[in-house]
Amino acid sequence: MASSSPARSSPRGLSDSSSPVNYNTPGSTPVANRTPVNQTPRSMSSHVPRTPTSQATPRRSELGSQSRHMVQPRDGGDEKIPSSSSRGDPINRSVIWGTTVSVQDTMTKFMKFFDEFEDATTGLPLYPQLLREILDEDARHINLNCQNLYDFDQELYRELVFYPAEIIPIFDMCIDRITKRDYPNLSLDRERTQVRTFNLAEVKSMRELDPSDIDTMVAIKGMVIRCSSIHPDMMTAFFRCTNCGRTEEVNIDRGRIDEPTSCANCKLKHSMEIIHNRCCFSDKQIIKIQETPDEIPQGETPHTVTIHTFGDLVDVSKPGDRVEITGIHRAKAKRVSSRQRAQNSLFDTFIDVLHIKKASKNRFGSEDSKVSKDSEYYTSFEESDTIQAISKERERELKELSQDPDLYEKLKNSFAPSIFEMDDVKKGLLCQLFGGTNKKFSKSKKGFRGEINALLCGDPGVSKSQLLQFVHKLTPRGIYTSGKGSSAVGLTAYVTKDPGTGEMVLESGALVLSDRGICCIDEFDKMNDSTRSILHEVMEQQTVSIAKAGIVCTLNARTSILASANPIGSRYDLTKSVVANINLMPTILSRFDLIYLILDKPNENHDRRLAKHLVSMYSRDPKRSISEPIPLDLLTDYISYARVNVHPKISDEAAETLINNYVEMRKVGQDSGRRNVVTATTRQLESLIRLSEALAKMTLSDTVTRDNVLEATRLINVATQTAATDPETGIIDMDLITTGHSAGDRKRIGELAEAIKDLLEAKQKRASITYDQLLKDINEQSSIPVKKRDLPTVLQMLSDEGALTFNKKKETVRPI
Repeated sequence: MASSSPARSSPRGLSDSSSPVNYNTPGSTPVANRTPVNQTPRSMSSHVPRTPTSQATPRRSELGSQSRHMVQPRDGGDEKIPSSSSRGDPINRSVIWGTTVSVQDTMTKFMKFFDEFEDATTGLPLYPQLLREILDEDARHINLNCQNLYDFDQELYRELVFYPAEIIPIFDMCIDRITKRDYPNLSLDRERTQVRTFNLAEVKSMRELDPSDIDTMVAIKGMVIRCSSIHPDMMTAFFRCTNCGRTEEVNIDRGRIDEPTSCANCKLKHSMEIIHNRCCFSDKQIIKIQETPDEIPQGETPHTVTIHTFGDLVDVSKPGDRVEITGIHRAKAKRVSSRQRAQNSLFDTFIDVLHIKKASKNRFGSEDSKVSKDSEYYTSFEESDTIQAISKERERELKELSQDPDLYEKLKNSFAPSIFEMDDVKKGLLCQLFGGTNKKFSKSKKGFRGEINALLCGDPGVSKSQLLQFVHKLTPRGIYTSGKGSSAVGLTAYVTKDPGTGEMVLESGALVLSDRGICCIDEFDKMNDSTRSILHEVMEQQTVSIAKAGIVCTLNARTSILASANPIGSRYDLTKSVVANINLMPTILSRFDLIYLILDKPNENHDRRLAKHLVSMYSRDPKRSISEPIPLDLLTDYISYARVNVHPKISDEAAETLINNYVEMRKVGQDSGRRNVVTATTRQLESLIRLSEALAKMTLSDTVTRDNVLEATRLINVATQTAATDPETGIIDMDLITTGHSAGDRKRIGELAEAIKDLLEAKQKRASITYDQLLKDINEQSSIPVKKRDLPTVLQMLSDEGALTFNKKKETVRPI
């Protein structure tokens, strides 16, 4: 192929570093007999070799390095877009290396797209209005929805996907020219606006990435599992001659900075030294993302991909975020040794990130760039191309929905519509999704948590796991785990070696990854006691304390816990308390705001309606979805808006109702005629406050009303106080949850202990006695029958007092 010498001069106004003319690549010169433009890089493999070394192109951070760190030279006059008639312009003779894609044609097509693409909602040009809003906010980037580009010009979209390293700088140039054209009075010292592309037509799986995707734009989905610290990445090196003092700046080129071999002034070789504090750097962060569980094939382990973020994208994503990454798939050769320049034939692949998208239509959001910087939900990175007019229209739609008098019932019917009835359970889980208000005090920097914890326990086959799955799919951050498959290290954090530096680092566990989300734990009763003890700190203090391998720290775990548990023997025994039915410690149970007992009771009318509902689901056309009063995308937007923007305060009337209801709950124990019966504790009062705030958020109300408090009290009575009912007396006793024994149990155990002591003292011989004989002797003297299951607790108490010794295996008792 014939080619002219590379163009070394640029036309007026084209001296920016991101111009393809200045790449010093074959693509900056006119080339004859190129392959047809309609061929893809894969089909071009027989014409142009495509190895990572021959296709080396600057990454995005290198292309825009000077524009981000140095003031660009500008001309005073207005700049015109080159026309096709200007044959002498070098940019009109430039094509992308290996293709016949003209730089001028690409600029013309993008300018047409930018000026003419209309938004479907407003009917007005979208991107000129978006650029005006970005300039008003002094933002550094403009987001380009590739789906809009695909609908407008498929050929330009194809060029962007296959040659992103060359096309994106062209887009940057066009945005800069449009800014000068439409806003001539704008300050010249302002940093250039960069284009960040997102929402590709095809989102690939991590397993589908192969060598043919190298140097092309790809989009993948996954969950962030590790973020490195921020490293300085050199973009421009500053050299000074040690002999004459002459200085020289060298820009990065394809990941390398070439040191000058000799001084241009004194001609002395190897006299240039680098001055680090005069160099230009950009922020760089290495992130690992992992496949989400729904994308992992059967029998496979999750894949991980390394991504590199630069500049504004640093610290945008955190461990636990579910993200959609758009970037350029890169390959880098491995060195044989750090001391040798020789490289292996094996390459490492990674993705240079162009855009990070965390929002999803099927999940409610946890961050917003439009809220105040003091908000806990604030993020500095705007990931969408939505203009303010569309945002205000959506906000108006959400506020109209909040005025619906049947909103509470519609939200309940839209929550897991495939699950039959269970209305109160759904209402309680809706309160958990909306959450309460986190309160902090400026002096002590401590406050009250707003996260609501819920426990579902009951018979098998009552949709407990299905409810957990639905909640998990709605939350933007959160882990779904099983009790038997979880360990204390897996829930909190574990120490591992960083493969890059070899240092010991912390890897976040499920609870830390669920920060500001919901951690769903199935089979909670199967979890080890040592593992469950980890939850004590998380469910109250919202932190995880770590002290291992020389690392001492406290991690945030501001997460709600949603757990499900099956009773011992797989069937709930109504004659036993919750603690006796479920293998859980009372200290854990008392930390749940809502404890729902979901029992499978035979009832002909209920069973017939349930069977009709299930059969209709199987007989329905698969293409038809279950009717929902509120669509899922509107439901997630509504929850996001309420969580981020609504922070209700308790009114005087609601505060008085809270106090009265709490006192009434305490009076239930006194009215029963028994002493020392606690029917409500301060934890129930805090639960009432959190539930009342969540109910106020459902209506986007800034004030907690009396009706909210009454409904919260009803939910507490339906859920937690039902679980705290003594099965023998029918009296509500919170000691069943806080200590595992009701007041009646404690009295009966004390009387039984005294009877056993009197019986053993009456015997003359100090010989051992079996459980059966002891039980027989006690029942002969007692009017209330004593069961064998009551003996271990009483004998352990007497053994601790030193009154006797007993053998659990032989089931014998010996007085001391």
